[in-house]
Amino acid sequence: MDKLQIQHDARPTALTEVAKIAGFGLGFATALMGKEAAMACTEAVETVIGEHYDDQLRDLELMEPLHSSIPLLRDIIREFRDDELEHLNTAVYHHSQRAPHHALLTTIVEGGCQIAIQLCKRF
Repeated sequence: MDKLQIQHDARPTALTEVAKIAGFGLGFATALMGKEAAMACTEAVETVIGEHYDDQLRDLELMEPLHSSIPLLRDIIREFRDDELEHLNTAVYHHSQRAPHHALLTTIVEGGCQIAIQLCKRF
């Protein structure tokens, strides 16, 4: 993805480092809460990221005639999405839904991820 950004002079979000730190902090905090909470966090993050990749794929379908690199980009995003969904499946397999206050925890994490995506799109 980094190579494509350079090749097409696409600017990454200015919030990349903030997102990395926030992601690490979220993972660390939920790990302190226990294995199931960490898995619930993973479940929530990967759900939102998978949906975000699906949104990007739908947008790219409309753009395909505009540039010859669009099919390659779609393939790369599909691969990334599938990797994220595998992480989601792993989290569920490892009992993410047994986390204390699962519904509350995943709702908060999903909401935070959706806000982060919107901010990264703008900045």
